[in-house]
Formats: sequence, C-alpha cells, structure tokens
Amino acid sequence: MDDQLFLLKKLAGVRVLVVGDIMLDHYIWGDVHRISPEAPVPVVHAIKDTYTAGGAANVALNLTNLGVKTSLIGHVVDDEAGQRLSQILVESDVKLIEVNNQSTTPTIVKTRVIVRNQQLCRIDREDARSKYQLDELPNFHALLDNVLANIDAVIISDYAKGVITQSMVDYILNKANENSGFLVAIDPKPSRKLAFSGAGLLTPNRQEALELAGYSSLHPDEKYPLDEICTKIYKRYAPKLLVITLGAEGMAICKDGKVQSLLPTEAREVFDVSGAGDTVISTLTASLAAGIDPVKSAWLANGAAGCVVAHSGTAPVKIDELQKWLVNHGENS
Repeated sequence: MDDQLFLLKKLAGVRVLVVGDIMLDHYIWGDVHRISPEAPVPVVHAIKDTYTAGGAANVALNLTNLGVKTSLIGHVVDDEAGQRLSQILVESDVKLIEVNNQSTTPTIVKTRVIVRNQQLCRIDREDARSKYQLDELPNFHALLDNVLANIDAVIISDYAKGVITQSMVDYILNKANENSGFLVAIDPKPSRKLAFSGAGLLTPNRQEALELAGYSSLHPDEKYPLDEICTKIYKRYAPKLLVITLGAEGMAICKDGKVQSLLPTEAREVFDVSGAGDTVISTLTASLAAGIDPVKSAWLANGAAGCVVAHSGTAPVKIDELQKWLVNHGENS
C-alpha cells in the first residue's frame, strides 16, 4: 500500500500552469412546495448559497489538492464574482497570475438552482467571447514566457469562453517544442475547430473523441468504434498520448494510433459528473510530469474521477478520499 501512496508523494514537486476560461460556480440550494400563481413554474424556497471555482479554476483546485504547485492564467476582474473567486483560489494555494484585472468585462459566473439534488436550471453571466481574449494584451507574451520558464506542464483548459484562441495554442505548443522540458495537455472542444497537432496529452470524453475523429454521430445500436477513433485522432492530431474517458465503460489509453490499455470505471455511485473531466486531466498531467508511466497515471486519474462523481456539484478531488481509494485498490494496480 505504501507503494501506491508514494504515487501521490511524487506529485508534490511538480509545477503546472493552467491557462483557460476561469469562472465562478454559484449554487442556490432550495426546495419546492408549490407552483407559482404568476406562471406554471415552481417556486423555489432558497435555503443556502455556495460558491466554488469552475472551469479552468476547478482544474487548478484539483492540482493543488494533489499537492501540485499550481499557477493559473485567465480572465478574473475585481468585481463581486472575481473577489469571491480570488479568495477561493488564495485559500486553495493557487497562484492566480493577474493579466487584465482592470477590464470592465465581468468575471464569468454560472449559477445553478438545485432542488432535492436535481438541477432545476442554470443561469450564465458572461460577455462576448472576444472580450475574454488575453493574448493580444500588451506584455502578455512576456508574462507568459516568464511562467513557462519555470513549469513542468501546461494544461490548456478550453470552455469556449474566449481565453483560448488558435494563436494562444500555437504559441504554447511552439514554446514546448523549443523547450522539450514541459508537457502540454489539452482537454479539446471539437466545436472550436482548433489545431493542436503534437500536444503531449489529449483527454476527450466519449462524444468529443467521436467528433475529433470526424464522426458526426452513431446509431443507438452501433458499436462505439474505439480502435478506428484512436487511429483517426492520431492521424489528425498526432498526440503523444490520447486518453479517452468512456463514462460507464471506463477509460482508454491510446498511443501511436493504437489502444494500449482499457481501464474499467472506478465510479461506484454517480451523483454528478460535473468537473470529472477536470479531475482526469489534472491527475493525468501531474502524474505524467512526475515521471509516472501512462497506464499507472491513467489508473490514478480513473480513481480520482471515481471519487469526484460521488459528490453533487462541481468539486475537485479530495486528497483524503483518493488516499483511501489507493489503499483499497492497491492490490489491483
């Protein structure tokens, strides 16, 4: 068991930069006892409000919870949401690198109304995508270069809000090619149509991998063509490592266009899959940057994802839960 816990100790010296769309996740928890007399909608009696880091900020929280030295670049300003989010990041030991704090473009907020552990609706507060772009700001590349000189890995966390652009991806990948000392990990969004050939790690989910491979959809009775998807993604994007999360079917580790290993899911009881992808890319990236082999890294990420989906709402992995999982599963590694 000590060998399994040693995996977590190896992550403590890793330095990771997260670049992407930062947001505040706001939850309104309540109950419903009647329908409104004004319209055929439920009246929610609000009981409490909770706040947590969302998007790229949740990726960063996952990393720091694993003991990783974490820096974060994205759009956060000094509005109410930005202040709440900054406080959460400070308390979690995430180093938030301020880029455009004086902007009038608001910090992104997603508000979810939860009734009896069911999401009733979501309210998004955000501006036009173009207003969140960072890489055209004065001195941005100088700031980014300074951070890239002192990290082991970069996670590009794209939620299609505007921070991640083709020029941003190109710049980071080029820097990685110049300095082969850091890994570039990307959780791709096929709808963005971004080029990211040669990334060190891609972590699409089942549907995203399907789209990246050029499939529009599958018939309900059609078998998921995992081998073909793995081959086509490699031909298009040439990732050094491709890990596809398959939900209830677990996780596929692919290299050089071929499926190397299939891991069964570790989720015992699923309450909410929100943020599971953040946990996977965080754990995988930190593990690979620490020198842990791909299959062992994916196994650890699979376990971490199984821990977070047992919680309601967006939640980063908790180190004590992952340690417990490692102790219980060490014999299966």
